[in-house]
Amino acid sequence: MTGLRARVRAELTAEIKAAARRQLAAEGANLSLRAIARELGMASSALYRYFASRDDLLTALILEAYEAMGEAAERAEATVARDDYAGRFSACCHAVRDWSLAHPTEYALLYGSPVPGYAAPEATIGPANRPVAVLGSVLRDAVAAGVIEVAPPPDPPELAADLARVLADPHFAGIGEAALLRGFHAWVQLYGAISFELFGRLDNVVTAQDAFFAGQVTAMTRYVLTG
Repeated sequence: MTGLRARVRAELTAEIKAAARRQLAAEGANLSLRAIARELGMASSALYRYFASRDDLLTALILEAYEAMGEAAERAEATVARDDYAGRFSACCHAVRDWSLAHPTEYALLYGSPVPGYAAPEATIGPANRPVAVLGSVLRDAVAAGVIEVAPPPDPPELAADLARVLADPHFAGIGEAALLRGFHAWVQLYGAISFELFGRLDNVVTAQDAFFAGQVTAMTRYVLTG
């Protein structure tokens, strides 16, 4: 009986999340547990036994989305030969975009306008870093192989403390300031490119969006690996 209850709970939890995604797609960040309960034919009090608050449900959706995006990036990068640093970097970038285009509602939840009144808990930090950690592993391996020339960072010294803090993270240890800074630039460009595309900023400007993105990835990869 315990196993049956667990399965029923898991199924209903998945239904609640699916209803929440539909609501987010239709109404943006105006997530309402009462509206979800009505759609599913549940009493609000019953739904609160699964998610104690709107924020708890949002956190569950965010964690699931980050993990899915991170898994997509890791899986794509893992298929490329370890010494093909440009290929690994490119594969990760394309995987993040492909996942985002396939899950626009989840992407908007992660990287769109902040949800009013919601503050993401610390538990979201690790999952959010999964795609970044993949890019970091490419940089670290390329530095270790001598592909990336380690040189003083070109940006103002005010960034030194920020770079040192990130380099203290095991995911980025050994990359060096110069390579890390170039990786930062590419990371911002990657999500900026995806956001422009998903949020319609390229409409009536760029029609060949696959080719446009591929060109950006090529330029990013060249910049990150050669400086």
